[in-house]
Amino acid sequence: MIAYINGEVAEITDQAVILETNGLGYEVICPNPYRFQAQVGQKQKIYTYHHVREDAQILFGFQNQDEKALFAQILNVSGIGPKGALAVLATTSVKDFVVAIEQEDEKFLTSFPGVGKKTARQMILDLKGKLPFDYQAENMMQQDEGSSGNNQALTEAIEALKALGYSEKEINHIKPMLSKEQSDTADTYIRKGLALLMK
Repeated sequence: MIAYINGEVAEITDQAVILETNGLGYEVICPNPYRFQAQVGQKQKIYTYHHVREDAQILFGFQNQDEKALFAQILNVSGIGPKGALAVLATTSVKDFVVAIEQEDEKFLTSFPGVGKKTARQMILDLKGKLPFDYQAENMMQQDEGSSGNNQALTEAIEALKALGYSEKEINHIKPMLSKEQSDTADTYIRKGLALLMK
């Protein structure tokens, strides 16, 4: 099992980072390869999950150990393969995903590509209480404390985006990214939301 590769980022494609070490170029499939754009030509440590199939051996890469561990956990969910697990990690953080599982937030889970209600329920059934992260209690507390300020501004911004004609599915897709913004005004969230929606 290859736990990580520490090498020079030689190239980035839509799906992978090419990491060169000792004259070998490793193709490492990542949730969002462009996160490593700033490291092109530099040394970078990428944590890897070595996925072996009958017809292929694939290296999946992650920025940290928690992303890698979550990827492995999601693969254990019935009906979800590497492509689905990558889509989750490409669009949310480990913390937000853990909170969604623990709170049985089906609406959040069905915002991921290819995840319907049945798969969301399966995720909750297979993963709730089993995710090996210290974020759980911390994030529950943060979410309870966040009922004012930022959350109110975010709620107003989401309503404004709906009024502009964007569907709930489109808004749910960008909501995890919007939640990371630190702002007390709805206008900031709206501007960020429009920028994400227009990508």
